[in-house]
Amino acid sequence: MALASSVKVVLGSLAFAIFWVLAVFPVVPFLPIGKDAGSLLAAILMVVFRVLTPDQAYEAIDLPTLGLLLGTMVVSVYLKRADMFKYLENLLSWKSKGAKDLLCRICLISAISSALFTIETSCVVLTEFVLKIARQHNLPPEPFLLALASSANIGSSATPIGNPQNLVIAVHSKISFGSFLIGILPAMLVGVVVNALILLSMYWRLLSIQKDETDAAVDVVEEEDVDSHRFSPAMMSHITSLNSQEWYSRLETINEQGSPNVHGNMGHVETIRNRLSSNENEIHRVPCGTLDSARNSSASKELEDVVSSPKREEIIPSKTVVRSMDRLRDALSIESSEGKEDLTIRWQRMLWKSCVYLITIGMLIALLMGLSMSWTTITAALALVVLDFKESRPCLEKVSYSLLIFSCGMFITVDGFNQTGIPSTLWDLMAPYAQIDHASGIAVLAIVVLLLSNLASSVPTVLLLGGRVAASAAVISAVDEKKAWLILAWVSTVVGNLSLLESAAYLTVCEEARRAPRLGYTLSFWSHLKFGLPSTLIVTAIGLILIR
Repeated sequence: MALASSVKVVLGSLAFAIFWVLAVFPVVPFLPIGKDAGSLLAAILMVVFRVLTPDQAYEAIDLPTLGLLLGTMVVSVYLKRADMFKYLENLLSWKSKGAKDLLCRICLISAISSALFTIETSCVVLTEFVLKIARQHNLPPEPFLLALASSANIGSSATPIGNPQNLVIAVHSKISFGSFLIGILPAMLVGVVVNALILLSMYWRLLSIQKDETDAAVDVVEEEDVDSHRFSPAMMSHITSLNSQEWYSRLETINEQGSPNVHGNMGHVETIRNRLSSNENEIHRVPCGTLDSARNSSASKELEDVVSSPKREEIIPSKTVVRSMDRLRDALSIESSEGKEDLTIRWQRMLWKSCVYLITIGMLIALLMGLSMSWTTITAALALVVLDFKESRPCLEKVSYSLLIFSCGMFITVDGFNQTGIPSTLWDLMAPYAQIDHASGIAVLAIVVLLLSNLASSVPTVLLLGGRVAASAAVISAVDEKKAWLILAWVSTVVGNLSLLESAAYLTVCEEARRAPRLGYTLSFWSHLKFGLPSTLIVTAIGLILIR
């Protein structure tokens, strides 16, 4: 494609530059509107500057990609409600054998979850849990946060639904879900293992330090205070039942060893027992500190009255006993009905969660069978909404609509920049050196994608280069065309481990770690770079060898 007119080239480049600045640096002093509004601003400028017509701008929006992105986000919301990620958290802490074992588990679970449930969802859910585990074991959070974010990046490369750039590639390349998975899965698995080994080698001494048992105990106690309230109804009920049993045994002792007069007072003893039972139902109304003393003094006083007043039964009318028995019967019936209701709710909850998991598995099976990815995910999302059988707004509000807005503006902006002819001209100069039928060509292509992804972000890079790289590879063979798309997906994803600025996983982990209540931690740029640079280069090179 030849260059457009000079005016269109200048104005289109200006609009794209605004998009790039606001996407890479969301808060700039002269225009602090953020990347989402910046994306829309650049898209509007493409139309205002007449780089694109309004109809061309609408056509540039990739609806299948947006549908796939929306469907996966809705499914992830319902999976989170169904406690899927709590089960993943339990796998992290189940029979853990130390810091190194924990780091390896984080790498594996983060990679798998990001491949199946999108990278942003996995990072948001698992970050706070990783911080909590590190604090309980008196370990520095840095290696575990790096393991979470880097493995999420590598793992998300294996499926079309793992990250936004893979969504774009899957829609434009027409590669089926199964072919995409088989092509990148070996590289992903080896990459996760190598990434974990690099982390272990860099932080081996730090992870080998034995924790201070005293500090760990204090941390665990503090964590228990955070997770459970000091006033626990379950504990109070346990104390009440023990004290009640003690008083019942004392009543039985009096009943067996007492005088005939005491034997004659059995009706009143039963009344006292009923009163004690009814007092248990109101135990939470009594302050925690005075609970035992109040109950003990009250019961002792009534016992003394029974023992010292032989003729007390003549004073208490029989209606009182009947009323007490009725109250006890009512209390028992209410407790029984509440128990049945709790059991019913529990079974309904288990049934709903099972249906959510079955629908998700059905979605994955349909994707593996080669059905339309966007319509499959949207259908699964709507099935979950209907299955929930309640107002869907609370769940749908958790969808990242700002990401959808950013994507719309980005599609228009990138298409407008393509209309200027600049990307095609640059690729024509580079294409002879980036042929994927040679190792040197693959290396050149990987370097170009690495640089552009860190300068302009991964999704715009895929939109700018995807069609051109695939067209050049298609001239060689259809197999090379598919390989070109998979290499583009692998490199544009894994290079996110190079710095904190480019990857959605690192941005999410850093933000969640910084805002975590009582667990806040800031991951610095340089501490990450000393790990990110070697990990990115080594893992990327291994993947280029294994991708077929």
